[in-house]
This record gives sequence, structure tokens and C-alpha cells, in this order.
Amino acid sequence: MRLYLLFFVIFFQTIIGFGQKKQNQIILSVNAYSFSDVLSAREPRDKQQVFSYFNLLDWCASQNIKALDATAYFFPTYPEVPSDEYLEKFKNHAKKLGIAISGTGVRNNFASPDPKVREKDVMLTKAWIVAASKIGAPMVRVFDGAIPKGYENNWEEPAQWMLDCYKECAEFGAKYGVKLGIQNHGDMLKTAEQCKYILDRLDKKWVGLILDTGNFKTTDPYKDIAEMVPYAINWQIKESVFGIGSSIKTDYNKLMKIVVDGGYQGYLPVETLVVRGRPYDPFNQVPAMLKEMEEAIKKARK
Repeated sequence: MRLYLLFFVIFFQTIIGFGQKKQNQIILSVNAYSFSDVLSAREPRDKQQVFSYFNLLDWCASQNIKALDATAYFFPTYPEVPSDEYLEKFKNHAKKLGIAISGTGVRNNFASPDPKVREKDVMLTKAWIVAASKIGAPMVRVFDGAIPKGYENNWEEPAQWMLDCYKECAEFGAKYGVKLGIQNHGDMLKTAEQCKYILDRLDKKWVGLILDTGNFKTTDPYKDIAEMVPYAINWQIKESVFGIGSSIKTDYNKLMKIVVDGGYQGYLPVETLVVRGRPYDPFNQVPAMLKEMEEAIKKARK
């Protein structure tokens, strides 16, 4: 009888275990754009960076930040790709500190009516796809582009230009094992519907959304965010979902509940931004924001 009861207890515990949800792995991290001012500063005498990516990696390690989204603009030779020696040194320094490079990103305009502009930016993206493969970054972030003048009522035509560019870059990225991350930057891509229009026409194996929580231009950005979680391969968590300068702070409990319930797994970088007229210190704001998000994730998982 006792053996029967013991067997029943073990069997019941096993069934409960199978029924439990496996917690999705979320890695809180930081986007380098949070430190745009200090990373852009140059020493007047020799034009060298005052604060470099190596300094930022050291700071991340001191804060126990596990990943850095290393925007390409802040590499010293941008838009040119640095030497292989520099990229190797950068990669090794991050590895030594135990910090993952969660991605990089370029400036581009794939909605430009000028095919030469689009072609130039495709070449730029391809160059940084190769660079991403050398530093171990899994993706390169690209923008959409502003709606061209005269196309305000003809969104689909510049959207097709964007699609052509994205497809070419994604096919190139596949050769290097690097994904293309499309950011909803509030230009051509302002809504979940517009993002889906683009992403549903691309190879999801090599293309996904960099989900920018602050750039859905809708009355309820949380709704758009929730709709796009299945498409997300990386994020930019902003201080307000209503855009830069808004006094309405992001509801981190609500946002992290959306992230967890949506089943997202991967990096979750924060990106703080300078707002004119407000004091700004990323060395304080980034850790504070990460702490709020960490607590919100714990609540969402209960």
C-alpha cells in the first residue's frame, strides 16, 4: 500500500511538472545609443574618442549588464568598418568580460525615391553585416525611412522599395549567419499593421522586428506592441511608449507582462534618450531602468 502511494505521489508530481510553463529566457541589456553623447565626444587635439566602446564594456561589466547592442555609429571609423584587428580586439574584450554583443545597427533610408541612395545604404548594411559576423553579433538593425514627399497617399510604393532592399540585405545576411532586424522607427512604420505588411512579405528565418516600444504612433501603443511580440528578434525599450519627451512614463509592469505572456525569449535592451530641457545621465538612468524592468519581469512571471 505504501509503495502504491509513493508511486502515485511521484506520478502526480511528474504530471504537474510537465504542465508547468517553462520560463522564457530574457536577458536585460543596454543599447549603446543611450550613451550617444559620450561615445560621440572627441578629444580636440587628436580627434580620438574620449569614451570608447572599450570603456562602455568595462562599465557594463561593473553594472553586471550581460549584453550590449553596439550601434555601428560609435565605432571610430563609421560609416567605414573598422579593421579586422580592431573588431577582433573589441570582440575579445567583450568575451573576457562575459558580455554578449546582442546586435549592431546602421543609419539608412530604404524609402528614398532616389535609387542611388537606397543602393548606397544597401551596400552600407552589407558591410556591417560582415562586421557583425566578425564580432559575434547575431543581427544588424536597419531603419525604414521617412515617407517621401508626394507619397503620403501612396504608402505601398515606397514600402515596395523598402521590401526590395530588405530582401537583398537578408539574403546577404543569410550567407554570414546574421539576421536583419527592422526597427519600427516611427517613419514609414508607425503601426503594427504597417510592420506586419512588411514582415509578412519577408523570410522570417533571416528577418525580424527590432520592437521599438516608443515609436508606435497610435492611441494605444501597448496594443501594437502586444501584436508584434511574435515578430520580435530584439527590442528597444524606451522610457515612454508615447515617444521621446512624453511625460507619461512606460508602465513597466504592463509592458513586461506583454513580453512574458507573448513568449519572447532573448535580449531586452533599454535605450534612454536625451530630452531637451531635462537633466540626463545615462550612467544613472540606465541601471535604474533595468532595475525597474527586472522587478516587473518577476511580477509578470508569478
